[in-house]
Amino acid sequence: MLKIKSLQQRLIVFLLLPVAIFLAAAGAVGYFYIRRSLFQEWQETAILQLGHAAHRMDMRLEAITNWMQLMNRAASSPQVPEICTWILQQLREQEGVSWAGLTWRGARGGSASPAPHQLAKILPPQFFYLEGQNQISLRSDFLDQSGKPLGQLEVLVKFSYLMQDVLASGWMQSNMACLVNQNGHYLAHSNPSMKNRHCLGETENALELAMLKELPQKQSGIIVGNGEVIGFHRLHTAPWAIMLHARSSQILAPILRFQLFYSVGGILCLGIILVLIRLGMAPLISAIRLISRRSTEVAEGDYGEPLPVKSRDEMGQLTESFNAMVMGLKERDFISNTFGRYVDQEIARELLSRPEASRMGGEKREVVILFSDVRGFTPLAETLSPEAVIHLLNRHFARMIEVIQAHRGIIVDFLGDAILAFFDPLDGPMEPVVRRAIRCALKLQAAVEAENLAAPGLPALHVGIGLHAGEVVVGNIGSESRAKYGIIGAAVNLTHRIQGQAKGGEVVVSETVFHHCQETLSVTRTLETRLKGIAAPVKLYVVESMKVAP
Repeated sequence: MLKIKSLQQRLIVFLLLPVAIFLAAAGAVGYFYIRRSLFQEWQETAILQLGHAAHRMDMRLEAITNWMQLMNRAASSPQVPEICTWILQQLREQEGVSWAGLTWRGARGGSASPAPHQLAKILPPQFFYLEGQNQISLRSDFLDQSGKPLGQLEVLVKFSYLMQDVLASGWMQSNMACLVNQNGHYLAHSNPSMKNRHCLGETENALELAMLKELPQKQSGIIVGNGEVIGFHRLHTAPWAIMLHARSSQILAPILRFQLFYSVGGILCLGIILVLIRLGMAPLISAIRLISRRSTEVAEGDYGEPLPVKSRDEMGQLTESFNAMVMGLKERDFISNTFGRYVDQEIARELLSRPEASRMGGEKREVVILFSDVRGFTPLAETLSPEAVIHLLNRHFARMIEVIQAHRGIIVDFLGDAILAFFDPLDGPMEPVVRRAIRCALKLQAAVEAENLAAPGLPALHVGIGLHAGEVVVGNIGSESRAKYGIIGAAVNLTHRIQGQAKGGEVVVSETVFHHCQETLSVTRTLETRLKGIAAPVKLYVVESMKVAP
C-alpha cells in the first residue's frame, strides 16, 4: 500500500491524480465522440465522392458510346462506307481512345463494307476488360436483315483515362480504389498488393462477401466491420461499380495523431503542474520543515531566535503563531525559573512588567512577610516512614500553596516543613496588602484544621504562623544560571522569630501589622517578649479573626 510521507507527495497524489484522471476521461470521451463523427463524415463524403467518380466515368464512356450509336443511324444511309469512316476517325480522336476499328465478316482483310441494304442495325456496345493491357474494349456487332452478324465495331479505351479521378484524388485515407463488374470480378485496382486478387470474397472477407451480396441490389452503400470500411457506387453506362476500401486506422489517422498530441500535451501539462508544485511548494515545505525542526529544538529547551516571517499568507500566519507560542513558552519558563512554580501566573506577569524583575538584584521596599511552620514535626517524622513523611508534607503543602496563591502571595521557599512567603504592594498602599496577608494566615489555619478532619487516619498537624510588615530587598537572588525571585533583609529574620512565638493553630502578628488594621482584628492575647537578635522587647498579638471584611 502506498504510504504518503510528505506534504509534497500528498499534493502530487491528490492534485496530479485528479488532473490525470480528468485529462484521461476527457480524452476518452473526446476520442469516441470524434471517432463517431469521423466515421460518419467519411461515409457521407465517400458516397458523394464515389457518386461523383461514377458520374465522371459514365460521362467519359457515354462520349464514346454516343459515337458508336451513330453507326446505327448510318445503317440506313446510302453513304455507309463514308459515314463509317468518318465516325471511326472521330472515335480515334476521342480522349482516352487508344484504337478504334470496324471489321466486316467475309470481307478480304476485313475492310470491305457490305451493301447498304444488307445492314439492319447495330447492337449496343458490350464492355470487356483486357487484363494485362490496362484497357477497356467496347464492342458493337452489326447485324443484317436476318439478324446474322455482318461485322463488329471495337474501340479500345485506356483504363487510366477512366480512372484518372480516382487515382488523382487519393480517395480520403483509402487503402485501395477498385473497379469491379457486376459479378464482383476485379477489373482494376490502385493497390499493387491486390495484383493476384481476382474476385470479391475469394479470401472469405466478411465485408467483401456482404458487398458482393448488396452490389446487385443497391446503387451505392457503405459496409463497416472488422476494422475495415467498404463503399461502392454503380455506374449507369457500364455494368461496373467503383469500390473504395479503407482501414479504420486510416480513417481515424487524424484523431490518432490528435490523441498522440493530446497525450504528449497531457504529460507536459502534468509535468508543468509537477514543476509548479515543486517550485511553489518548495518555500512552504522549507518553512514547514524549519518549523518542525525548531519545534524539536523548543521541545529540548532551545528556543533560539524568532523565525522570519516571509509572507502574509497562511504560512506567514502559522510562522507568527509559532513565534508567539515560543515567546509564551519562553515567558512561562522565565516565570518558572525566576519565580518558581509557586507564584500565581497573573502576579508573575505583573511582576515581569516591572524592569527590575528580569535582572539580577532588586530594590528595597516594604512588604508583608508570612512564615508558617508545623509544630512538633521532627519527632513526628521519626515515627513515620520516609514515604509517609513525604506524602504528609506534600498533602499539607498542596493546600497551603493553594491558599497563598488565592490571596496573591508570593512563595519564596520551603524550609523543611516551613513556608516563607510575602505579599508585595507593588507601589500601592500597604493597608489592603496587610489585610490580605492576615486573611491568608487565618485561611491557612482553617485549611490545616480541615485537613486534620478530612484524614483521621493520618497524624494531625498543627501550624504556627507569624506575620510582619517591614522593609526588605525584593528581586532576583542567585546567579545568571540559577536564580529565584525572593526577599532578604532583617525583617525576614524577625518574621521567623515571631513565628517561633506562635503555638499550634495560632496566627501571631507584629505591632507593625497590628497598627495597619487594628480596628478590624479580634485578638485573643497580647504578649511582649524579647526576640533573639532584637535589643528591645517586641510586642506581639495573637489574631483570632477579622471583625470586618476589608
